[in-house]
Amino acid sequence: MFRRSSTASEKSAPSPAEEVAAGDAPRPGGKGRPTPSRREAEAAARARAKPARSRKEMNARAREDRMARQTKVREAMRTGDDRFMPQRDRGPRKRFVRDLVDTRFGFTELVLPLMLLSLVLQWSGNPSLVSTGYLIFTAMMLLIVLDLTWLRIRLRREARKRLEDPSAKGLMFYAVTRSMQIKPLRLPKPQRKIGEPMADTYR
Repeated sequence: MFRRSSTASEKSAPSPAEEVAAGDAPRPGGKGRPTPSRREAEAAARARAKPARSRKEMNARAREDRMARQTKVREAMRTGDDRFMPQRDRGPRKRFVRDLVDTRFGFTELVLPLMLLSLVLQWSGNPSLVSTGYLIFTAMMLLIVLDLTWLRIRLRREARKRLEDPSAKGLMFYAVTRSMQIKPLRLPKPQRKIGEPMADTYR
């Protein structure tokens, strides 16, 4: 009787090989791989920071860095985050000009389509259409002068109210070049709609 119970207990006890296999099996919910030690993580970080050993590796790293910077610039031009914008678009003064131009409808925005229409009419060869083309061109130039004059007046007035440095020096050219672009094609992308109020201050 005692011999039979001893044999049953031997069968139920796991062997050393089974214990090792059970210890190596991944736990439920685990990562399935050993967690790297602190020394291994530091070694991996040093390997990434190690200078390139060949020209090919150096060019690959430079290309990756350039692509990362370009991605940041594109995202900044879309969202209005001027930390990663080109130097010409960076700063509160440039953001003030963009908001000023984007919240108004200016006739200057239509200069390119109207100029194209005027040229097509002038090249048509029909005397009546040629005269119409010249008339459109003359009226367009007059309206552009009036529109830019009003833009300059408003730029100076709003700069005194909203900028820490009320001087509008150097901002008019930026405002003119932006106002000549059709709004959906402007870069950086407009962050305010036409008629939307501007910020009280730009700092």
